[in-house]
Amino acid sequence: MATTYVRIAQESDLTSIMNIINEAKALLKADGSNQWQAGYPNASTISTDIIKKNSYVLIIDGKIAGTACLTSEPEPNYSEIDGSWQHPDEPYQVIHRIAISGQYRGMHLGSFFLSNLITISSISGFKNIRFDTRPINTRMQYLGTNFGFKYCGIIHDAFDVTQPQYAYELKL
Repeated sequence: MATTYVRIAQESDLTSIMNIINEAKALLKADGSNQWQAGYPNASTISTDIIKKNSYVLIIDGKIAGTACLTSEPEPNYSEIDGSWQHPDEPYQVIHRIAISGQYRGMHLGSFFLSNLITISSISGFKNIRFDTRPINTRMQYLGTNFGFKYCGIIHDAFDVTQPQYAYELKL
């Protein structure tokens, strides 16, 4: 079995993370999604995540196989929802920008990574975790619902209000 774990990303990981992000952008485009097709996320976004210690990487035998942001900063886009959060007044963490390298796709590493992010959130004292994704991104929806995330409604991204985002929440 390969040595597999999650750690906080370092500045030296930026190139590898951006390679994974760019692979994910291509996959989303091939799926017909316009998510991540307008220059976001970019190296500046990821670098900020790293500086704030919100960026995590999935390591397989010493190589970066996945990336995600786990933050406790309130998400402004979550203040208005067409639907309702299960626990609107409780503190929460948000999973953003999760992606697995194409080299490792099909190995169910998204599940391993998400499980670890949930554990990190719980250890950090958070019992509420959220994410959002485009309606066409069935991979992320499937992954989240398999871990007990509940669909809560639609939010709109301030950067592109024309694109609805499905919002999900997990209560531990």
